Amino acid sequence: MYNLLKGKKGIIFGALNEHSIAWKTAERAHEEGAEFVLTNALASIRMGTLEILAAKTGSQIISADATSIEDLENLVEKAMEILGGKIDFVLHSIGMSVNVRKGKPYTDPNYDFTKKGWDVSAVSFHKTLNILYKKKAMNEWGSIVALTYMAAQRVFPDYNDMADNKAYLESVARSFGYFFGRDHKVRVNTISQSPTPTTAGTGVKGFDGFIAYSEKNESFRECNCFRMCELYYFYVFRFDKESNLAKFIS
Repeated sequence: MYNLLKGKKGIIFGALNEHSIAWKTAERAHEEGAEFVLTNALASIRMGTLEILAAKTGSQIISADATSIEDLENLVEKAMEILGGKIDFVLHSIGMSVNVRKGKPYTDPNYDFTKKGWDVSAVSFHKTLNILYKKKAMNEWGSIVALTYMAAQRVFPDYNDMADNKAYLESVARSFGYFFGRDHKVRVNTISQSPTPTTAGTGVKGFDGFIAYSEKNESFRECNCFRMCELYYFYVFRFDKESNLAKFIS
């Protein structure tokens, strides 16, 4: 590898097991010299195998409920303490629909489930940005990215209320991105992968059809999980004020 991320420090949300995009991204970032803390909800940490990733990457785990302001404040403060200063990158890789889990159709949801999924999948991103912004926790030219999906803009009936959550997430990125860019020279973006057999993705009805279509479509054929994680890694982390891109937009 090339140590492209040597000296870069960050927080990676949402790795559950080796099938998680956040997991693959963490591995790749570590290979390029990045340092980071890993975080997930306590229940997800117990259910998954995050300790294996932590050992492999030499990272510490900080449990945090991403819907809790108190937990997020603790996460950011401890991350800066562990990493020895401000943060260069954050990856928000969180999403959950209770309606999907419980088999509730889009036309007949449980609205308490809807609210919970919205809070976890989308509002958590606003809360994370809010804490990072108020604490001035990000270095200039840093980058914050959340994972979205094209169902935010197109109709995928079986993606259910997650499509609404992703649309809200993208709006948060645009709106908060304006303030973060203006005040702290930090980018906020969302990015969508091609169909990838993650733990969450395979829980969506009709997912096999997405995979079959992508395998027949030339533009998707090479975009497997490993390749997409490399794209995330370059897009999210490889940016500083000395780069041509930074000079172009400054």
